[in-house]
Amino acid sequence: MSTLLAVPSNMPGGLDAGMGMHFGHCDIYTIVEIEDGAVKNVSTLENVPHQQGGCLAPVQHLASHGVKVLLAGGMGFRPLMGFRQVGIDVYFAGQFPTVGDAVKAFLAGQLPAFSEQFTCHGGGAH
Repeated sequence: MSTLLAVPSNMPGGLDAGMGMHFGHCDIYTIVEIEDGAVKNVSTLENVPHQQGGCLAPVQHLASHGVKVLLAGGMGFRPLMGFRQVGIDVYFAGQFPTVGDAVKAFLAGQLPAFSEQFTCHGGGAH
C-alpha cells in the first residue's frame, strides 16, 4: 500500500528542489510515492492558478490527484481546515531547505502535525 505525499516546491521540483514555503503560491508540487517507509517514485504536479477558487483550489487539486499527506512550511487557517475536510494529513516542515530533507524527516517520524499555531495570520494571507 503506497501513500502519495505532496511538497510545495520551487522549480523544477523534485527531491533536490527548495521547499516552496507558502503552499498556495508555490511554483510546483513534488509528489512522492511512499511505500513500506521508503521513497518509491517521485514526480511533479503543477500548481493551479490561485484566483480560481481562492485558497481552497490547491486543496481540491491535490485531493483530486490522490494526495494523502502534505508537508508544508506555511499556510492559512482556511486551507488547513480544507485539507482536514478532504482527508489530507498536513505536517509542518518549514525548517528544511530542500524537499528531500523534509521527506526524510517525515519518514523518520520527526515532523509535527500542522496545527493552528503554524498558520499564517493577518489580512489576506492565505
